[in-house]
Amino acid sequence: MNVTTLLKLATYNIHGSVGTDGRFDPARTMAVINQLDADIIALQEVSTIRSDLREWVSGFQAETGMRVIPGMTMFRDAAHYGNVVLTRDAVEHVEHINLSFKQREPRGAICLTLSVDDRRICIVATHLGLRAAERRAQVKLLLKVLERRPADIFVLMGDLNEWIAGARSLRQARRFFDHIHTPSTFPARFPLLSLDRILVWPATCLHTIAPLKNPLTKIASDHLPLRAEIVF
Repeated sequence: MNVTTLLKLATYNIHGSVGTDGRFDPARTMAVINQLDADIIALQEVSTIRSDLREWVSGFQAETGMRVIPGMTMFRDAAHYGNVVLTRDAVEHVEHINLSFKQREPRGAICLTLSVDDRRICIVATHLGLRAAERRAQVKLLLKVLERRPADIFVLMGDLNEWIAGARSLRQARRFFDHIHTPSTFPARFPLLSLDRILVWPATCLHTIAPLKNPLTKIASDHLPLRAEIVF
């Protein structure tokens, strides 16, 4: 393979910046984000702390040095809550997808399109539901979104909340992503379950994938962050 470009991706469920020690510590969360050293990061369970979303986005951009794309799904306890994408690369198009299912917790996805070295890349960042039927419906909808996007490389990443390798939602995903890696990310202290995923098509673009496991990431959230590198 003639490698010309390396793009670093990461997904991280930050658990509202509450660590496994029960402490609310946004500075610790930010330290992990900086350790990820990624070009594009999908965050889940982000709480803005304050009601003014624009003010929060401005502050978060200043802290990370990255563009912040919010995809909040709820407003509770005087704060916005949901998904966020951080990116160093210029984004051509952003779409917010409603994945809410019946009376379950509101869910969503952020779909962004960007061009890197003449390659068009479509990335979907999400946090799927807790019920199996919910996840199946959400994956079905996301695959429809991906199928209608003109792109050279597709990525689906986030907390997919699926720990059973043969689950129907993952079998659905395999119709598009022909190879699914299963590194364990949960619980952070002793990871046994593969809740967090980075799926890439074509699979040949995926160069590395592994959780970031160190003393800080084992305590900063109940999930470990997952990193991947794609080459093209």
